[in-house]
Amino acid sequence: MTETSHDLGAFDAISPGDDTAAMRLALALGASVRKSTSPNPWVGAVVVAANGEVVGTGATAPVGGPHAEATALQQAGDAARGATLFVTLEPCCHVGRTPPCADAVIASGVSRVVIGIVDPDEKVAGNGISRLQAANIAVDVGVASEEITEQLLPYIHHRKTARPFVLAKIAATLDGHTAAEDGSSQWITSDAARCDAHRLRAESDAIVVGAGTVRADNPSLTVRHVEGRDPLRVVLGSAPRDANIHPCLEWNSSIDDLLDELGEQGCLQLLIEGGPTVLGSFHTAGLIDRWAVYLAPGFMGGSPRYPLVNSTPAASISEYASGRVLESRHLDCDVMLLVEPPHRNGVST
Repeated sequence: MTETSHDLGAFDAISPGDDTAAMRLALALGASVRKSTSPNPWVGAVVVAANGEVVGTGATAPVGGPHAEATALQQAGDAARGATLFVTLEPCCHVGRTPPCADAVIASGVSRVVIGIVDPDEKVAGNGISRLQAANIAVDVGVASEEITEQLLPYIHHRKTARPFVLAKIAATLDGHTAAEDGSSQWITSDAARCDAHRLRAESDAIVVGAGTVRADNPSLTVRHVEGRDPLRVVLGSAPRDANIHPCLEWNSSIDDLLDELGEQGCLQLLIEGGPTVLGSFHTAGLIDRWAVYLAPGFMGGSPRYPLVNSTPAASISEYASGRVLESRHLDCDVMLLVEPPHRNGVST
């Protein structure tokens, strides 16, 4: 195996013709490198022989390393001839930091390629598929497309909007407090919830807070409870010279300009960990794509001095709009809700 190959485990063979099972293995391989590939997408690939034997697996390496298809085909070697390649994202067909994957696929001798979704990048966008078909390779598209779209959502969003996918994270009590009356908030949630929040940090390319949070809490905003890279730290405003958040990007322009700048830098996902004012500004502008809400099973009592967001309250129930809960998970004594806000509900990015 190469250094980017993966343990086949229970998937050393797949029933011939079971495209879904093979693609789910590719999905798992992509998930395994979620925190290491950005700004490249986290893609998984599997090579399956005609008898169902899995002869090669791969996942996208960190930037500059091989893509998933190249690794899987290298591992398969001669066994790739006449086999089927399963890959979550359309193979690239242009020269970037690595050679075109479509050329490697053609040279490998595979007879069929099953692709989860078409790459929205304008440099690819169906051209990789056309090149494979021109080489008389059978191509099928769309297996497990919903799951793959969800897995690659930040990448897809970036390629379509040129901006990062915005994920807002907040921890609160059941009665809506994010801090006590004196401003203290460490810790509302359990160790398990904090570890999960650090997973979100590791999956994000940048993290943003307001200058008020920096002055009040002096956070480091690094990844400590899980393995992964530290995101670029962004402060809306100016941070004290001795603040733990340094080195950081101090931003004094609009949040729209910030999203444009981060998108240009290749940031695929931005995590907001700011207080209610920062969250309220992104929320009011309709710039939040997902909420990760960690709820602790307790009550502070009274009206929240520090609510989840500072925004103009709805004057009537007719002005209230509900999003939808996409996922709920128990984390020790807490619950994490992954929420799609109302303006995104049913809208594809």
